[in-house]
Amino acid sequence: MVHIPRWQVILTLLVLIGGIFFASPNLFKHETLQEVPGWVPKDQINLGLDLQGGSYLLLEVDVNSVFAEQAENLVDSLRPDLRREKLGYVELGTKGDDVTFQLTDPSDENIARARELLRNLAPESLITQSDGIFDITDSDAVKQRRRGSVLEQAIEVIGRRLNPNGTVELSIQSQGEDRILIQLPGVQNTEDAKRKIEKTAKLTFRFVDENANPGARSAPPGSEFLLADESDVSGGTQRYVIKKRVIVGGETLVDAQATFQDGQPVVSFAFDSSGAKRFGDATKNNVGRPFAIVLDDKVVSAPVIRSPILDGRGIISGSFTLDQTQELALLLRAGALPASIAFLEERSVGPGLGADQIRAGEFASVLGLILVIIFMAVTYGLFGLMANVALVMNLVLILAALSGLGATLTLPGIAGIVLTIGMAVDANVLIFERIREEAGNGRSPISAIDAGYRRALTTIVDSNLTTLIAALLLLQFGTGPIKGFAVTLAIGLVTSMFTAIMLTRLLVVTWLRRRRPQALGI
Repeated sequence: MVHIPRWQVILTLLVLIGGIFFASPNLFKHETLQEVPGWVPKDQINLGLDLQGGSYLLLEVDVNSVFAEQAENLVDSLRPDLRREKLGYVELGTKGDDVTFQLTDPSDENIARARELLRNLAPESLITQSDGIFDITDSDAVKQRRRGSVLEQAIEVIGRRLNPNGTVELSIQSQGEDRILIQLPGVQNTEDAKRKIEKTAKLTFRFVDENANPGARSAPPGSEFLLADESDVSGGTQRYVIKKRVIVGGETLVDAQATFQDGQPVVSFAFDSSGAKRFGDATKNNVGRPFAIVLDDKVVSAPVIRSPILDGRGIISGSFTLDQTQELALLLRAGALPASIAFLEERSVGPGLGADQIRAGEFASVLGLILVIIFMAVTYGLFGLMANVALVMNLVLILAALSGLGATLTLPGIAGIVLTIGMAVDANVLIFERIREEAGNGRSPISAIDAGYRRALTTIVDSNLTTLIAALLLLQFGTGPIKGFAVTLAIGLVTSMFTAIMLTRLLVVTWLRRRRPQALGI
């Protein structure tokens, strides 16, 4: 452990220089950074809503439209099944959230067959029948469960859209049965966020009804009229007759990326194994038929299937700009909203309270740093001063990492940094105590330092790894402030491991080689 390869020395110095380089923008005002050359890093740590103010958005999710859509889907599924079973019917349709129809021959046998068919299609629904007239509805308990599921899915999708990298600390929570409250730290103009939120981004792949006339007054059963999307070459004026039956849904997408094809911006997508199989079967069995790509009830494109597409990958093309493809890819990766939403309220919050909290957090951080520095210097002398240098560089690396990630710092994040200050010297304390013990057993300075680092390494890795696992679990399953605390704690653990094992050891070994002491002042 006393011998340090040259590549480790170079790597350590490069990391330290890079940390200073990327942390330095936090020392300047945002206006000043706009005047520096483009190659200079300008990313600063974002402050959370509790520190710098921001915006609140209150949304309402149209949960009832989900029930109506499910009823329509049941009608579309029921129609071909009734025909296949040779069960005559009339007046098949929806009444509110219910599905109703009447058998033309309400014999006991036909009623029993229809009930069995309905139990398979809608196992959770309540089925009532009188004189061959069927009514299918959901119980209040089922509707309540689905309502909660829709709201939970909407919160998850909105979170992925606004925070795709997981580094911006947002607060997204439900209010009541159909409302969502969003806090956007530091955001005063919410137009960009609202645009990302309100787009449903529901992607489906369906066949074009070639036997229907797009100019007709009404679409045939099982089909509907849809207009071309504005990105279509027709400029959104062309009308298509599209089968209602969804061949592949956007929920089977596993990836979507903005890319280029023939010099034009497009969106490439990939299905999971289930979606790839359905997509492959559909294209293999329908070569020569037009296949519509439908986004939010608009036909993005309707290409003719030239050959089977069996790898589960495809391209969405149109008159897109690069920004549009990037936003569309983000929305598709985040997933479709389960229902449309409406913005009920928008409020801005000033940073007045945050100023007091920042001062309190700064005071706690500086006080903790000073006390730790004094303790290490008094307890371990020169070795403690080396650990203090590593501690300062540890804070610089944390700031650099938070700046580079564009992370948002809130009060829980400051608490994570204060905790990291105390934990950052923990590894050095273990090493120095081990060195002191080895020196007390009569070892030479070189042997004591080598044994101290070598024998303390396993303990350091174990202790920091267990804490890091806890931080990662908080980051994965926590929300809002908990994630902010977990981010700073996880980054602090990694940087403190680096400074303790690499930087402090480099300082100690450099001093040892130059001074060649006969005894260790530790």
